Amino acid sequence: MTHTTNYVNTFIEVSDDCPVEYGVEPPIAENLSIAALHYRLLSDEPYTRTSDDLLFEAHALRKGIDPADADARAEFFSKGQACLRASPLSKRYGWGTHHDEQGRVAMFPRDSEEYAALAADPSIEHKRAMRSSRRS
Repeated sequence: MTHTTNYVNTFIEVSDDCPVEYGVEPPIAENLSIAALHYRLLSDEPYTRTSDDLLFEAHALRKGIDPADADARAEFFSKGQACLRASPLSKRYGWGTHHDEQGRVAMFPRDSEEYAALAADPSIEHKRAMRSSRRS
């Protein structure tokens, strides 16, 4: 069984408990974090990858796997993976992710006009990123 994290025509807004009021670039360290990899891939090439593509490529880059390895990808998605609602980009760093009609993803800082327009668009589905804490 293959699992997917892809959304179509959906905007994932930042979490209710996101600590920043604007989009912040995740810190760059020697070993890139998931947030830094997601940021780099989405900022370099918006709307070129689906969520599944993004998550697997970030995993492959961290593990030294060829991102084009179909067997490794199949193995990665043989178990359920957390979708972009759980991404630190939307939980901690203030970035919303828009999934277009083909499931391709781009990110927008919460303080941008594009974010506001997507957040107000009734023609797309809206999801909220997962909260970092369990407190209400």
